[in-house]
Amino acid sequence: MTKTLLFLSMLASGLAYSQEDLLKDIDTLQTTENIQPPAFKALQIVTGQSTKLSAKNEWYIVVAHRFGDVSKGFKDFFGLDDASTKLGVIYGVKDWLSLSLSRETNMKTFEGGAKYRLVRQNENFPVDIVGYNVMALNTDLDKDNYPYLKFGDRLSYLTQALISRRFSDKFSLQLTPSYVHKNLYEPTIEDKNQFLTGLGGRYKISKRISINAEYFVNFDNHSFYKNPLSLGMDIETGGHVFQLLFTNSQINSDIGYLTNASGKWEKGQIFFGFNLYRVF
Repeated sequence: MTKTLLFLSMLASGLAYSQEDLLKDIDTLQTTENIQPPAFKALQIVTGQSTKLSAKNEWYIVVAHRFGDVSKGFKDFFGLDDASTKLGVIYGVKDWLSLSLSRETNMKTFEGGAKYRLVRQNENFPVDIVGYNVMALNTDLDKDNYPYLKFGDRLSYLTQALISRRFSDKFSLQLTPSYVHKNLYEPTIEDKNQFLTGLGGRYKISKRISINAEYFVNFDNHSFYKNPLSLGMDIETGGHVFQLLFTNSQINSDIGYLTNASGKWEKGQIFFGFNLYRVF
């Protein structure tokens, strides 16, 4: 596992020096209106969304991959035998609005999302505020298991307020109150309506690398699933932000990540993965 992480880090670092850094000015550029640059370089802090949006007419291709539980050791080759992948696209309709569509192998879930800026941090206002809404479609549900299954039962919804502050060129924090509604759920292990609050941050350790972390507390009365905790590293390359990460949730989808984390950090039940963005 360590060798895999080292190889990916070396690969991403090599790309950083072989391509033009399209994002090199993002930390220092300010407008005449004293608008602060984005608090985060990537569209996600780790797996949770950040307050960064794509620019108008920009296209992003997103590839997110989570390997299996590393605690299983050689049995599953430290998680390499069991992986989940999400492929998605994001389009900047306006500088303040982007739309996304993705599909994840885990539970064969499609998600459509809208991300929109409400307020920008400036000399008169201390934070960025961005809204994020998602509708998910679980296509893995089977009528053999749910004889009375209707199309609406496959749907779930997420609403988030992303509130971030860029404290300096190196350090940013974000608070993320969230609400999830599931049309189909198992009442013995989860609630139909779930409220969560997340805290995430980024600390830049070099020109192209930052260390990121995020943690969500789920106020669901049941305790079958765990609160998602993730640690990551952003590596900036020409036209890319490449993220390496460790998390206790193998699921890549926004709703699945927040409500279906199953690993226990204290028992080594951790999933290694990466997010790769390519902007056009």
